Amino acid sequence: MAEPMKIRTKMVDGSAHVFVLMMHPMETGQRKDPRSGQVFPAHFIQHVTATVNDKPVLNMQCGPAISKNPVIGFRVKDARPGDRLAVAWEDNKGDKARAEATIA
Repeated sequence: MAEPMKIRTKMVDGSAHVFVLMMHPMETGQRKDPRSGQVFPAHFIQHVTATVNDKPVLNMQCGPAISKNPVIGFRVKDARPGDRLAVAWEDNKGDKARAEATIA
């Protein structure tokens, strides 16, 4: 089971500024175990989506070149305090996570 995401929102000049911390190891598949010499298998987030009140606002494709526990930030125009934000990701092994927050 995936660890929870942390979502922070802030209204600035009529748009919501959203920051999402996604807990994930983000292995590239190129790093070796120093003891055994075996390559750690690739394990990274491939797809991130976000919706506000069930309306898509973000559709992002990712690759292995993103750091462990990535933070993404984006803005949503015409969002209002109280709107429901949902963020979801899926990785290359089929693991998924989803979190919801209310825009403040």
